[in-house]
Amino acid sequence: MRVENGSHGALTLGVEEEFLLVDAAGRLSRQGPDVATRTDAPDGELQQELVRCQVESATGICSSIDEVVEQLGGLRRRLARTAADRQLRLLPIGCPVLAEERSPEITPNPRYERAAAEFGATARVAATCGCHVHVAIPDKETGVRLIDHLRPWLPLLLTVTANSVFADGADSGYASWRYPLWSRWPSAGPPPAFGSLDQYESTVETMLRSGAIIDRGMVYWDIRLSDDQPTLEFRIGDVAAHVDEAALLAAVIRGLVRTALEEIGDGRPAPALSSEALRANLWRASRDGFTGQVLHPKTGYLAPVAVQWAETVELIRPALKEYGDDEFVEQGFARLRENGGGARRQRAAFDRRENLHDVIDLLAVEPGRD
Repeated sequence: MRVENGSHGALTLGVEEEFLLVDAAGRLSRQGPDVATRTDAPDGELQQELVRCQVESATGICSSIDEVVEQLGGLRRRLARTAADRQLRLLPIGCPVLAEERSPEITPNPRYERAAAEFGATARVAATCGCHVHVAIPDKETGVRLIDHLRPWLPLLLTVTANSVFADGADSGYASWRYPLWSRWPSAGPPPAFGSLDQYESTVETMLRSGAIIDRGMVYWDIRLSDDQPTLEFRIGDVAAHVDEAALLAAVIRGLVRTALEEIGDGRPAPALSSEALRANLWRASRDGFTGQVLHPKTGYLAPVAVQWAETVELIRPALKEYGDDEFVEQGFARLRENGGGARRQRAAFDRRENLHDVIDLLAVEPGRD
């Protein structure tokens, strides 16, 4: 996926989504590499993942949220059709729902096999599915300054697509169980406050020397610089249950980036927030999701997530209007306030009959036609 270099007025987007493939019984499939290579994706890219039960899609360059919605929907339908041809189902969910007899198999690939050998049991958490949003940035130095400014909003961003309640056959007690699972990687979790590009690069080099990462592609921070393209990559979200929720995440991220660029241009310093406090608040966000409470990014006190998002939308409204996203964002949060998001919908589906297959049925993508 390529995202064009962006000035303050041209922040293009790209969105990546990871999915699980399951068979008719809801068990993880081994056919991810085959499904990825045999699916046509004229508007984006399809990729193999570390484990064979996953596939990943990536949009092309998008200037508008309408493009994001159209491309994500098309990629999901195409993958679901290829999966259905193999008697499989495509699941946009953060974690495997059912208990599996054995660990997911690693995709045959020298880099993946090395990662599995180096990190042992940690590699098993690779069977978790996220949503990654790329936003074009002017340069890497500005990207690092944006990371420092936007770290406090990571917990709120996590709540938008929290979609991984059930894991290994049981309710995890979390709205996003994917997040604490994924955070087991030594390079995952919230980034520190860097202060400069030199400090960012020094930190990455230290992780390489220690063996905590085998290459720069394994920098798994919740926000990171992309090495391959001039973007800032937000890796905080679960894969969204619905395309509109993934697009909502992309829209508010672009609005936050645009607003932070203005603050940086005005000479405002990045908010002071320790890594320990941020990590604690991310735990709270992963547990509660959209229907709970997290620490307010400005006051530091617990407050309802829905109230904080209403305040945040007002903060970034000029940016949302600039890109024509304000109505889409308002409608998206109205739906979340009504239905509680992916996590609440999963629990509601399970509660009707206490049957985990109802959760799978709720989320499975229908092949449809383009």
